Amino acid sequence: MENPTDRPDRPERPQRPARPVAGRRFYDGANRPVTPKQFRPDREASEFDDRPARPKGRGGSDNRDEAAGDRTGRSDRGESRPPYRERSEGGERGSNAGGERPRYENRSAPAASIDMLFGLRPIQEALNAGRTLEKIFLLRGTKNSLVTDISAAARAAGIQVQLVPVEKLDNLTRKNHQGAVAFVSPIDYYPLDSIVTGLFEEGKVPFLLLLDRITDVRNFGAIARTAECLGVQAIVVPGRGAAQINGDALKTSAGALNILPVCRENSLHETIRFLQQSGVTIVACTEKADEAVGATEIDFTGPVAILMGSEEDGISPDLLNLADVKLKVPMSGQIQSLNVSVAAGIMLFEVARQRVNA
Repeated sequence: MENPTDRPDRPERPQRPARPVAGRRFYDGANRPVTPKQFRPDREASEFDDRPARPKGRGGSDNRDEAAGDRTGRSDRGESRPPYRERSEGGERGSNAGGERPRYENRSAPAASIDMLFGLRPIQEALNAGRTLEKIFLLRGTKNSLVTDISAAARAAGIQVQLVPVEKLDNLTRKNHQGAVAFVSPIDYYPLDSIVTGLFEEGKVPFLLLLDRITDVRNFGAIARTAECLGVQAIVVPGRGAAQINGDALKTSAGALNILPVCRENSLHETIRFLQQSGVTIVACTEKADEAVGATEIDFTGPVAILMGSEEDGISPDLLNLADVKLKVPMSGQIQSLNVSVAAGIMLFEVARQRVNA
């Protein structure tokens, strides 16, 4: 049988140029200089490479590349694969040299919180040093002198203390919490009496905002942003049942919580009575009111404090009975309900409008 390679009519295979060598310059067909890395634009043997093509598998592509795929998540067969990040044994990103199955990065794992304290002794020392704590969780059923001292010091400072099961503490941190976890507040709280006294001494007219059990951190942040823009001088929140001031609240407030003083009081009942004795008018925003804001000639140019209620049931009935004025936001739609941050913005705008005109 005749060998096909011995036929005289078979054209001679053109000689390929040598492989690139460091220090030499090469040019492509358009007489443009190329670097040595550009001499192999794909994984097949190019016209600039004198090495033979790699053996192909059943799919017609390189076996090694087909098994690995490219790092963009697409194999040579055109099949889409989810991108992954490999980690070596040392924890750094790199190739999976050990032959283990690539591990997907856990994007849902919570990041380590830097505003958390755990352990009885560190929390007690933080209280003694006067650090501002947002909330303290203590293991239910624990009885010792440290727990008693922490509870007493926290309640004296107006810090909320909750007795929780061990599962709650384990969900907060995997460290050795010793039955106690506390969140450090990103802001410092101010005493309300000092702020009110300082405003009168400086000749300013108090413009305050009282929030009764606002629990959503984003609502709280949005209210703080609006309040700072419209000239509110301080926000008052209760010691229990208020939204935790955290990173979400700071972000939603656009930095207003770093400027606007926040006062945390143990009892809003005593706070309202103190403000009334100081000559401040308490104006409650509630849908149960008969008069609408803007429809009556109520003077807001004097000392005033706007009272807003929670997202679920509004202002507490006992606090509502203490208010000097009750107003509602006029609405003509079918829903007849506003987000508390929007309602607060409407009330604060009316006060700011009258003060600007005055």
